[in-house]
Amino acid sequence: MSHESSHRVVVIVDEGSNPFELSVATELFGLRRPELNRPWYDFELCAEGGAARMHGGFFTLGGVSGLAAVETADTVIVPNRPDPDAGCTPEVLRAVRQAAERGARLVSFCTGAFTLAAAGILDGRRATTHWRWAERFAELYPKVLLQPDVLYVDEGDVLTAAGSAAALDLCLHLIRHDHGAEIATAVSRRLVFAGHRDGGQRQFVEAPIAPVKDVSLRPVLDWARTSLDHPITVTELAARAAVSPATLHRRFQAELGTTPLAWLTGERVALACRLLERGEQNLELVAHASGLGTAANLRAIMRRRIGLTPTTYRRHFGPGAAISG
Repeated sequence: MSHESSHRVVVIVDEGSNPFELSVATELFGLRRPELNRPWYDFELCAEGGAARMHGGFFTLGGVSGLAAVETADTVIVPNRPDPDAGCTPEVLRAVRQAAERGARLVSFCTGAFTLAAAGILDGRRATTHWRWAERFAELYPKVLLQPDVLYVDEGDVLTAAGSAAALDLCLHLIRHDHGAEIATAVSRRLVFAGHRDGGQRQFVEAPIAPVKDVSLRPVLDWARTSLDHPITVTELAARAAVSPATLHRRFQAELGTTPLAWLTGERVALACRLLERGEQNLELVAHASGLGTAANLRAIMRRRIGLTPTTYRRHFGPGAAISG
């Protein structure tokens, strides 16, 4: 499936692979997106012998390319499976090693980190995998710097995602890197999926807007989001919700899993990030518009929250961060 793009993504499917992660890769990189009005990825599925039986034997994927397709890939997504001890065939591991040797970008979802580790790609590198298999992974591959509490790890040419749904987070991160923040946001909207999820330190993601079951909170949250450039106190939020500050705290904890002050700070940081993604250079303006006060305060809070200074964040995700191919 050609999208007239120079960046070629190839997914290796092996015996017992999970259909969900395969679908994620196909949805994010394989489907045409004419609404974006730009060349997309050149996408291909491959398997040893051109076919593979999926997890549980639910179906067999056939009619795809052989492993030779990996030889021309810019990005290779390696196989994963529910039982990582099953391992990949020597031919698959050889294809992964050869891709690494010629400088292809390697990506794993969930237990796919076992594939990369078995190929010797992860020694001395940070990586993550599904929490259920973290202990087993550490036993088998002690040379890998396992990060068990994050959604994904970006090591530049090697990227690993945690559980199955984290494949979506990592794919959007790759799109953000390749095409810029606005394109990644457009794709996430199309998916009806949060463009960013809180995934631990240095994941470059912000907390999504959590669903609110308590309808009495919705008007308060909506008002606060439109008033972030002004000082907002917990007392003021409580008054707008017609409850006491103590009751407001309980409702926030019950519905959002956080405190009103922490929620406000998260919303302010999210707004600051959006401004930086658009290329805003004046940090004092960003700090004022997001209600974070001064540029110094903006730097301190962003570093604490996402592990990056505003300048570094803009360099990673601002308009100039997009690369071709």
